Amino acid sequence: MARYALVHEWLTPYATGGSELVVQDILQEIEADLFALIDFESANPDSYLYGRAIATSFLQKFPRAKYGLQNYLPLMPLAIEQFNLEAYDVILSSSHAVAKGVLTRPHQLHICYCHTPMRYAWDLTFDYLDNSGLGKGVKGIVTRYFLHRLRQWDVISANQVDYFIANSHWTAQRIWRCYRRRAAVIYPPVNLERFAYREEKDDFYVTVSRLVPYKKVALIVEAFNQVGKNLVVIGGGPELEKLQKMAKPNVQILGRQPDEVVEDYLARAKAYVYAGCEDFGIVLVEAQACGTPVIAFGRGGAAEIVADGKTGILFPQQSAQAIANGVERFEAQAPEIQPEACFVRAQQFAANIFRQSYVEFVDNCQEKWHGWRSPRSMFPGFDQW
Repeated sequence: MARYALVHEWLTPYATGGSELVVQDILQEIEADLFALIDFESANPDSYLYGRAIATSFLQKFPRAKYGLQNYLPLMPLAIEQFNLEAYDVILSSSHAVAKGVLTRPHQLHICYCHTPMRYAWDLTFDYLDNSGLGKGVKGIVTRYFLHRLRQWDVISANQVDYFIANSHWTAQRIWRCYRRRAAVIYPPVNLERFAYREEKDDFYVTVSRLVPYKKVALIVEAFNQVGKNLVVIGGGPELEKLQKMAKPNVQILGRQPDEVVEDYLARAKAYVYAGCEDFGIVLVEAQACGTPVIAFGRGGAAEIVADGKTGILFPQQSAQAIANGVERFEAQAPEIQPEACFVRAQQFAANIFRQSYVEFVDNCQEKWHGWRSPRSMFPGFDQW
């Protein structure tokens, strides 16, 4: 019987997004030993990982590691390569940064569920330089050189993966662009049972997001300042104070809220508004599970989640005017966008569908892998070398 190892970047109470849901659902279906750069969940009584043995890296003991490893980005490739996985037959990685970079041996099968190619190294390089304050002077030169080397390492580590799974077709395109590797698409699991379906809606729009620049929440606030309709903004982050200052009376900035408050606002809102470009976008599914339409930037995962004109509206540009136009279009087409259609759309992303698809993919990969193990089957003409 095959032995499985599952590798993820970090497990903390502050990391509760889609990648963590993937880890949780994989462990429900496959018995695997768990590896992570840092782990603060096995000591958390409220976590499904409480009491579980989890192997960690030397970063576990670094100051403030519990709150995020962004400051230790230069050490993450080295840390992930220190895991010795020689006892395992199949390596499963859940990767949005470096997890796919674990070292494997020729007889081991490595399947990577890729949430995104490393954003620091690729799409968000210039955001990282601007927001970190490391983009200028001597520090800027050193940081740019490090990011250059990080991209090289990222491509090399991708070549150690035997099969890629992407969380959306958008991510599959990015994997091809960055690594020139093809990826199957299996949408991540969404816990739809958390959200109550509601047909009657109140007269406000809502957005739920981390308040960081690339989420473009400031554009949403600017658009609603312009159109004058009621907007509720939920979330915390470095842009909170900026948004509070720019918001007009029709825009409420609530900051970070408990899950039950978020669920209530999602269910009662006329529509959910989102202006970021996500690789998938779980909250877009969660809103539709409540019967709430979505108004979103029509690129990235949103284009695969939202049926334009049926379960929401997709606007073409990340600008306040495009968002305002999208809201006006939604108001005009609202009778055609039914809560029931939104609910049905959300069911396509249920957790049980992910689990079944993922297990089938892993099983199929193992069948192919065992058939390719000999040099003669892997390399035609091997006997003539």
